[in-house]
Amino acid sequence: MLAAVPPTPESLTLTELADGVFTWLQPRGRTGVTNAGVVVEDDGITVIDTLMVRSQWEPFAEAVKALDRPVRRTVLTNGRIDHVGGTKAFPASAIYASPQTSDLLDLEMPIEAYRNFMPEFADELTELAEIGTRPATHIVDGAAQFTGRIELLPAAGHTSGDLLVLIADADVCFTGDLCFFGVTPLAFQGDLELWADVLDAVAELADILVPGHGPIGGEEELRALQRYLRACVDARGDVHAIGPGPWDAWAERDRDAINVERAALLAAGRDEVPSSMLRAMGF
Repeated sequence: MLAAVPPTPESLTLTELADGVFTWLQPRGRTGVTNAGVVVEDDGITVIDTLMVRSQWEPFAEAVKALDRPVRRTVLTNGRIDHVGGTKAFPASAIYASPQTSDLLDLEMPIEAYRNFMPEFADELTELAEIGTRPATHIVDGAAQFTGRIELLPAAGHTSGDLLVLIADADVCFTGDLCFFGVTPLAFQGDLELWADVLDAVAELADILVPGHGPIGGEEELRALQRYLRACVDARGDVHAIGPGPWDAWAERDRDAINVERAALLAAGRDEVPSSMLRAMGF
Protein backbone atom coordinates (compact mmCIF):
# COMPACT_ATOMS: atom_id res chain seq x y z
CA MET A 1 0.00 0.00 0.00
CA LEU A 2 1.31 3.44 -0.87
CA ALA A 3 1.83 5.82 2.03
CA ALA A 4 -0.57 8.76 1.99
CA VAL A 5 1.23 12.05 1.44
CA PRO A 6 -0.23 15.53 1.23
CA PRO A 7 -0.56 16.76 -2.35
CA THR A 8 1.63 19.73 -3.20
CA PRO A 9 2.02 21.73 -6.42
CA GLU A 10 5.47 20.19 -6.84
CA SER A 11 4.19 16.59 -6.65
CA LEU A 12 1.23 17.02 -9.00
CA THR A 13 1.16 17.33 -12.75
CA LEU A 14 -1.09 16.92 -15.75
CA THR A 15 -0.27 13.58 -17.36
CA GLU A 16 -1.09 13.23 -21.06
CA LEU A 17 -2.72 9.86 -21.74
CA ALA A 18 -3.36 10.53 -25.43
CA ASP A 19 -3.31 13.53 -27.74
CA GLY A 20 -5.06 16.31 -25.82
CA VAL A 21 -6.34 14.00 -23.05
CA PHE A 22 -4.84 14.61 -19.62
CA THR A 23 -5.40 13.30 -16.13
CA TRP A 24 -4.63 14.90 -12.79
CA LEU A 25 -3.95 12.16 -10.26
CA GLN A 26 -3.80 13.00 -6.57
CA PRO A 27 -2.05 10.78 -4.01
CA ARG A 28 -4.31 7.90 -3.14
CA GLY A 29 -5.39 6.64 0.21
CA ARG A 30 -7.12 9.61 1.83
CA THR A 31 -10.77 10.50 2.10
CA GLY A 32 -11.53 13.68 0.16
CA VAL A 33 -8.77 13.18 -2.42
CA THR A 34 -9.96 12.60 -5.98
CA ASN A 35 -8.72 12.67 -9.56
CA ALA A 36 -9.68 15.02 -12.39
CA GLY A 37 -9.26 15.25 -16.13
CA VAL A 38 -8.80 17.62 -19.06
CA VAL A 39 -9.70 17.21 -22.73
CA VAL A 40 -8.38 19.74 -25.26
CA GLU A 41 -10.29 20.34 -28.49
CA ASP A 42 -10.20 23.00 -31.22
CA ASP A 43 -12.57 25.35 -29.39
CA GLY A 44 -10.99 24.98 -25.95
CA ILE A 45 -10.89 22.78 -22.86
CA THR A 46 -13.30 20.50 -21.06
CA VAL A 47 -12.46 19.97 -17.37
CA ILE A 48 -13.70 16.75 -15.75
CA ASP A 49 -14.34 17.27 -12.03
CA THR A 50 -12.88 20.09 -9.96
CA LEU A 51 -11.53 18.51 -6.74
CA MET A 52 -12.56 19.76 -3.29
CA VAL A 53 -10.56 22.43 -1.43
CA ARG A 54 -8.17 25.22 -2.36
CA SER A 55 -4.95 23.24 -1.80
CA GLN A 56 -6.27 20.78 -4.41
CA TRP A 57 -8.04 22.89 -7.02
CA GLU A 58 -5.63 25.83 -7.07
CA PRO A 59 -2.62 23.89 -8.47
CA PHE A 60 -4.95 22.01 -10.81
CA ALA A 61 -6.39 25.26 -12.17
CA GLU A 62 -2.88 26.68 -12.62
CA ALA A 63 -1.82 23.62 -14.62
CA VAL A 64 -4.93 23.91 -16.80
CA LYS A 65 -4.22 27.62 -17.32
CA ALA A 66 -0.73 26.75 -18.55
CA LEU A 67 -2.29 24.90 -21.49
CA ASP A 68 -3.17 28.39 -22.76
CA ARG A 69 -6.63 27.50 -24.02
CA PRO A 70 -10.00 28.72 -22.73
CA VAL A 71 -11.91 26.41 -20.39
CA ARG A 72 -15.29 26.14 -22.11
CA ARG A 73 -16.91 23.30 -20.21
CA THR A 74 -16.81 21.60 -16.81
CA VAL A 75 -18.33 18.12 -16.46
CA LEU A 76 -19.11 16.84 -12.96
CA THR A 77 -19.14 13.05 -12.70
CA ASN A 78 -21.11 13.11 -9.44
CA GLY A 79 -22.24 15.53 -6.77
CA ARG A 80 -20.00 14.59 -3.86
CA ILE A 81 -18.07 17.50 -2.47
CA ASP A 82 -14.64 16.06 -3.33
CA HIS A 83 -15.59 16.32 -7.02
CA VAL A 84 -17.44 19.64 -7.08
CA GLY A 85 -15.76 21.85 -4.48
CA GLY A 86 -13.54 23.61 -7.02
CA THR A 87 -16.20 24.69 -9.51
CA LYS A 88 -15.36 28.36 -8.90
CA ALA A 89 -11.80 27.72 -10.07
CA PHE A 90 -13.19 27.78 -13.63
CA PRO A 91 -15.58 30.76 -13.49
CA ALA A 92 -16.09 31.17 -17.25
CA SER A 93 -16.95 27.56 -18.05
CA ALA A 94 -20.40 26.10 -18.47
CA ILE A 95 -21.12 23.41 -15.86
CA TYR A 96 -22.69 20.15 -16.97
CA ALA A 97 -24.16 17.77 -14.41
CA SER A 98 -26.83 15.14 -13.89
CA PRO A 99 -30.13 16.28 -12.33
CA GLN A 100 -29.08 14.68 -9.04
CA THR A 101 -25.74 16.49 -8.98
CA SER A 102 -27.44 19.76 -9.90
CA ASP A 103 -29.84 19.35 -6.98
CA LEU A 104 -26.96 18.77 -4.56
CA LEU A 105 -25.16 21.90 -5.78
CA ASP A 106 -28.27 23.91 -4.98
CA LEU A 107 -28.38 22.73 -1.35
CA GLU A 108 -26.59 24.26 1.60
CA MET A 109 -23.40 22.37 2.40
CA PRO A 110 -23.60 20.10 5.48
CA ILE A 111 -20.31 21.62 6.51
CA GLU A 112 -20.09 20.12 10.01
CA ALA A 113 -20.66 16.64 8.61
CA TYR A 114 -17.90 17.22 6.06
CA ARG A 115 -15.56 18.50 8.75
CA ASN A 116 -16.25 15.49 10.97
CA PHE A 117 -15.77 13.01 8.14
CA MET A 118 -12.65 14.69 6.73
CA PRO A 119 -11.01 16.36 9.75
CA GLU A 120 -7.65 16.93 8.05
CA PHE A 121 -9.43 19.33 5.67
CA ALA A 122 -11.55 20.99 8.37
CA ASP A 123 -10.13 24.51 7.99
CA GLU A 124 -10.25 24.42 4.20
CA LEU A 125 -13.80 23.07 4.28
CA THR A 126 -14.79 26.04 6.41
CA GLU A 127 -13.30 28.30 3.74
CA LEU A 128 -15.12 26.33 1.05
CA ALA A 129 -18.44 26.89 2.78
CA GLU A 130 -17.73 30.62 2.62
CA ILE A 131 -16.62 30.51 -1.04
CA GLY A 132 -19.43 28.21 -2.15
CA THR A 133 -19.77 26.30 -5.38
CA ARG A 134 -21.29 27.21 -8.72
CA PRO A 135 -24.66 25.75 -9.77
CA ALA A 136 -25.01 23.59 -12.85
CA THR A 137 -25.72 25.59 -16.00
CA HIS A 138 -26.69 22.58 -18.13
CA ILE A 139 -28.42 19.33 -17.14
CA VAL A 140 -27.39 16.00 -18.64
CA ASP A 141 -30.31 13.58 -18.31
CA GLY A 142 -29.33 10.98 -20.91
CA ALA A 143 -26.50 9.70 -23.04
CA ALA A 144 -25.13 12.48 -25.25
CA GLN A 145 -22.45 13.12 -27.83
CA PHE A 146 -21.15 16.06 -25.86
CA THR A 147 -18.41 17.38 -28.14
CA GLY A 148 -16.59 16.07 -31.17
CA ARG A 149 -14.46 13.87 -28.91
CA ILE A 150 -16.50 13.39 -25.74
CA GLU A 151 -19.53 11.23 -25.01
CA LEU A 152 -21.39 11.49 -21.70
CA LEU A 153 -23.05 8.36 -20.33
CA PRO A 154 -25.29 8.28 -17.25
CA ALA A 155 -24.61 5.44 -14.83
CA ALA A 156 -26.06 4.15 -11.57
CA GLY A 157 -24.82 2.05 -8.67
CA HIS A 158 -22.47 4.40 -6.85
CA THR A 159 -25.23 7.00 -6.78
CA SER A 160 -28.30 7.42 -8.96
CA GLY A 161 -26.73 10.36 -10.81
CA ASP A 162 -23.19 9.55 -11.95
CA LEU A 163 -21.77 10.44 -15.37
CA LEU A 164 -19.11 8.56 -17.30
CA VAL A 165 -16.94 10.63 -19.66
CA LEU A 166 -15.79 8.62 -22.67
CA ILE A 167 -13.14 9.75 -25.15
CA ALA A 168 -13.47 6.90 -27.63
CA ASP A 169 -10.79 8.11 -30.05
CA ALA A 170 -8.26 7.90 -27.21
CA ASP A 171 -9.64 4.65 -25.69
CA VAL A 172 -9.99 6.50 -22.36
CA CYS A 173 -12.94 6.66 -19.97
CA PHE A 174 -13.08 8.94 -16.94
CA THR A 175 -15.28 6.86 -14.67
CA GLY A 176 -15.66 9.16 -11.68
CA ASP A 177 -16.58 7.14 -8.61
CA LEU A 178 -17.88 4.17 -10.57
CA CYS A 179 -14.26 3.04 -10.17
CA PHE A 180 -12.01 3.09 -7.13
CA PHE A 181 -8.62 1.46 -7.79
CA GLY A 182 -6.40 0.58 -4.84
CA VAL A 183 -8.85 2.41 -2.58
CA THR A 184 -11.91 0.95 -0.86
CA PRO A 185 -15.09 2.40 -2.38
CA LEU A 186 -17.57 4.37 -0.33
CA ALA A 187 -21.09 3.12 -1.00
CA PHE A 188 -23.21 4.82 1.65
CA GLN A 189 -25.68 5.96 -1.05
CA GLY A 190 -25.01 3.12 -3.47
CA ASP A 191 -26.65 -0.06 -4.60
CA LEU A 192 -23.68 -2.40 -4.45
CA GLU A 193 -25.33 -5.21 -6.41
CA LEU A 194 -26.39 -2.87 -9.21
CA TRP A 195 -23.00 -1.16 -9.13
CA ALA A 196 -21.21 -4.48 -9.64
CA ASP A 197 -23.46 -5.28 -12.60
CA VAL A 198 -22.93 -1.84 -14.18
CA LEU A 199 -19.18 -2.45 -14.16
CA ASP A 200 -19.71 -5.11 -16.85
CA ALA A 201 -20.77 -2.30 -19.20
CA VAL A 202 -17.95 -0.01 -18.06
CA ALA A 203 -15.42 -2.71 -18.93
CA GLU A 204 -16.55 -2.58 -22.56
CA LEU A 205 -16.09 1.18 -22.96
CA ALA A 206 -12.31 1.66 -22.98
CA ASP A 207 -9.05 -0.05 -22.10
CA ILE A 208 -7.79 2.94 -20.08
CA LEU A 209 -9.95 3.74 -17.06
CA VAL A 210 -9.31 6.85 -14.99
CA PRO A 211 -10.99 6.24 -11.62
CA GLY A 212 -12.38 8.83 -9.27
CA HIS A 213 -9.89 7.59 -6.69
CA GLY A 214 -6.58 5.79 -7.12
CA PRO A 215 -4.21 5.14 -10.02
CA ILE A 216 -5.17 4.59 -13.64
CA GLY A 217 -6.28 1.04 -14.35
CA GLY A 218 -8.09 -1.25 -16.70
CA GLU A 219 -10.24 -4.34 -16.70
CA GLU A 220 -8.12 -6.19 -14.11
CA GLU A 221 -8.61 -3.44 -11.54
CA LEU A 222 -12.27 -3.08 -12.46
CA ARG A 223 -12.92 -6.78 -11.93
CA ALA A 224 -11.25 -6.65 -8.51
CA LEU A 225 -13.61 -3.81 -7.55
CA GLN A 226 -16.55 -5.80 -8.89
CA ARG A 227 -15.61 -8.83 -6.78
CA TYR A 228 -15.27 -6.63 -3.70
CA LEU A 229 -18.75 -5.13 -4.18
CA ARG A 230 -20.26 -8.57 -4.56
CA ALA A 231 -18.36 -9.79 -1.49
CA CYS A 232 -19.95 -6.95 0.51
CA VAL A 233 -23.40 -8.05 -0.67
CA ASP A 234 -22.68 -11.71 0.09
CA ALA A 235 -21.46 -10.79 3.60
CA ARG A 236 -25.12 -10.23 4.63
CA GLY A 237 -24.29 -7.60 7.20
CA ASP A 238 -21.25 -9.32 8.71
CA VAL A 239 -18.15 -7.26 7.89
CA HIS A 240 -15.91 -10.18 8.86
CA ALA A 241 -17.48 -12.31 6.11
CA ILE A 242 -15.95 -10.33 3.24
CA GLY A 243 -13.04 -12.72 3.02
CA PRO A 244 -9.57 -12.23 1.52
CA GLY A 245 -8.90 -10.70 -1.87
CA PRO A 246 -7.00 -7.96 -3.71
CA TRP A 247 -8.74 -5.48 -1.42
CA ASP A 248 -6.50 -6.63 1.45
CA ALA A 249 -3.91 -4.14 0.13
CA TRP A 250 -6.37 -1.29 -0.47
CA ALA A 251 -6.48 1.96 1.50
CA GLU A 252 -9.46 3.06 3.59
CA ARG A 253 -10.57 -0.41 4.72
CA ASP A 254 -12.60 1.16 7.52
CA ARG A 255 -15.22 1.72 4.81
CA ASP A 256 -15.97 -2.02 4.81
CA ALA A 257 -18.40 -1.58 7.67
CA ILE A 258 -20.29 1.16 5.82
CA ASN A 259 -20.46 -0.82 2.59
CA VAL A 260 -21.58 -4.08 4.19
CA GLU A 261 -24.21 -2.30 6.27
CA ARG A 262 -25.55 -0.47 3.20
CA ALA A 263 -25.84 -3.73 1.25
CA ALA A 264 -27.68 -5.38 4.14
CA LEU A 265 -30.07 -2.43 4.46
CA LEU A 266 -30.99 -2.61 0.78
CA ALA A 267 -31.45 -6.39 1.03
CA ALA A 268 -33.97 -5.70 3.80
CA GLY A 269 -35.79 -3.16 1.65
CA ARG A 270 -34.45 -0.14 3.56
CA ASP A 271 -32.95 2.59 1.37
CA GLU A 272 -31.17 4.34 4.23
CA VAL A 273 -27.78 5.84 5.00
CA PRO A 274 -25.90 3.31 7.17
CA SER A 275 -25.65 4.14 10.86
CA SER A 276 -21.86 3.64 10.58
CA MET A 277 -21.73 6.46 8.02
CA LEU A 278 -23.90 8.72 10.15
CA ARG A 279 -21.54 8.18 13.09
CA ALA A 280 -18.54 9.01 10.90
CA MET A 281 -20.24 12.30 9.98
CA GLY A 282 -20.89 13.14 13.62
CA PHE A 283 -24.61 12.38 13.80
